[in-house]
Amino acid sequence: MQQSKEERVHHVFEKIYGNYDKMNSVISFQQHVRWRKDTMKRMNVQKGAKALDVCCGTADWTIALAEAVGEKGEVIGLDFSKNMLKIGEQKVKEMNLKQAKLVHGNAMELPFPDNTFDYVTIGFGLRNVPDYLQVLKEMHRVVKPGGLAVCLETSQPTMIGYKQAYYFYFRFIMPMFGKIFAKSYKEYSWLQESARDFPGMKELARMFENAGFDQVSYKPYTGGVAAVHIGKKEK
Repeated sequence: MQQSKEERVHHVFEKIYGNYDKMNSVISFQQHVRWRKDTMKRMNVQKGAKALDVCCGTADWTIALAEAVGEKGEVIGLDFSKNMLKIGEQKVKEMNLKQAKLVHGNAMELPFPDNTFDYVTIGFGLRNVPDYLQVLKEMHRVVKPGGLAVCLETSQPTMIGYKQAYYFYFRFIMPMFGKIFAKSYKEYSWLQESARDFPGMKELARMFENAGFDQVSYKPYTGGVAAVHIGKKEK
């Protein structure tokens, strides 16, 4: 019996959670931290704001948001892998970030009322959901009018030569890293599949618009291997 995408993703993250942070750094050559910093600069997160980090994993972006909103703000990180959340909870506790809270939940049906958050983010999580548009619609629903939705994700590189090297890396090298560092060849080969099938930048920008966002902009990182998309909810 074939597993659904949701079941398969759940299995992957419940299994690799212990090595996820280390592997992220290896796989992206530490670039993911730089990409997120630039994204945060673009977002210009205000003190006292309320933010939601969808598919928060081990909570790195949740923590960055919590630091940005300060003690008077509020940040919720949501993920459907309890094992990933456990690691995130440990980090939040160690940093004593009382303004951050992690919850177990599904990105396809966010357990929050309409118009709740000033910022809604999703970092390297959209490619793992069963329906990209449904998640973007949910993000649109829970963000306040005037608020921003931000997606930082792997993308499809457009530079000739770069593109071929990227696919080779994702297809052959990355799963080998998974095998060497995390003893999870199968799980890491899922990550390359999900990245390979993910829409390109223009297509994802159109999805943002279809979900109801305005003023949609995007910026590629490192030759297009990743990109940030930002959409505003006008009303």
